[in-house]
Amino acid sequence: MNSTLAKLAEAFTERFGGEPDGLWSAPGRVNVIGEHTDYNDGFVLPFAIKHSTTVAAAVRRGRTVRVASTFAPDDEPVAVDLDNLSEGSVQGWAAYPLGVLWALEQSAHRCPGMDLLVDSSVPVGAGLSSSAALECAVAVAANDLSQAGVSRRELAVVGQMAENRMVGAPTGIMDQSASLLGEEGHAVFLDCRSGESRLVPLDLEGAGLELLVIDTRVSHSHSTGGYAARRRSCEQGAEAMGVPALRDLSVEDLAQAERLLDDETFRRIRHVVTENVRVEEAVAVLTGRGPAELGPLLTASHASMRDDFEISCAELDAAVEASLSAGALGARMTGGGFGGSAIALARAEDVPAIRAAVEQAFSAAGFRSPAIFSVLPGDGAGPAA
Repeated sequence: MNSTLAKLAEAFTERFGGEPDGLWSAPGRVNVIGEHTDYNDGFVLPFAIKHSTTVAAAVRRGRTVRVASTFAPDDEPVAVDLDNLSEGSVQGWAAYPLGVLWALEQSAHRCPGMDLLVDSSVPVGAGLSSSAALECAVAVAANDLSQAGVSRRELAVVGQMAENRMVGAPTGIMDQSASLLGEEGHAVFLDCRSGESRLVPLDLEGAGLELLVIDTRVSHSHSTGGYAARRRSCEQGAEAMGVPALRDLSVEDLAQAERLLDDETFRRIRHVVTENVRVEEAVAVLTGRGPAELGPLLTASHASMRDDFEISCAELDAAVEASLSAGALGARMTGGGFGGSAIALARAEDVPAIRAAVEQAFSAAGFRSPAIFSVLPGDGAGPAA
């Protein structure tokens, strides 16, 4: 056990008076491409990163669950009887772990009482899915402690149910799937309608590349209005076009959509339809020519999110533009939008210049200094080692 995990185990013992039965971790994710396509039954291409959330957990008698966090060591644990949990009954950060246990029970998997202590290295509000990392860490811990034998695919659905119905964030299945299904050196190509997935090679180091995450430090939340409004617009557009979901439209259908729909709804649809095409093209690139050819697809994705879906912001645009001007092969915002992070694909030798260009652009605009770091595809959730 490394020193970080040992400290978490010690903190658990100090907080709850006994040793944990185990430690489980789940990673955040970066989405290579495929934004706001997941809840439209479309395609996404995320990968798990090495920033993760770790949960120390132990079974306790009865049906009470106590959850605490290392980020609030002086706060009393949130204690809830599992029999008293109901949809939307928990507020604040504890809604995520307790929502997972509620969702497991809603799916006919009875959970024992337990104590949970959470620690995380996934930046909150950065568009790297800290919420899904927390959900998935708790899900794999509860699955193992209850010996439920739930599949990874079903655990992803459980995490989504927790976020949709306990937290109230109308997110799709992508984040939980990436956190649970990721594998080192690979991205996860996910069909959000069927739930089927496959691993796609993403050997950045072997290609002499780095994927930079540029955290604008503009925090976002999926439970606020902008995200929900985009989802409603997509649902209304699908209904107007007479299809179950925007996944069922092709580029050839866009001319009809432009005639039938108001300009805003049409542009929302155009983003989703073209983004699905870009995901499939990205998978073809990675399985053929390699990651160095992804750049134009990333940049086109950002333009679509900025102009058609209108979920970017000044800081994200500045990060993308500065990265491209300094030699990035491609760049885009990643995540739900309205803040969070951008990503830039770059040759390793160009990374120092890109970092400097982004920092200078933010300083000149009077923005808060960004956090910039490289990420590589890592393994999905499981026992912490």
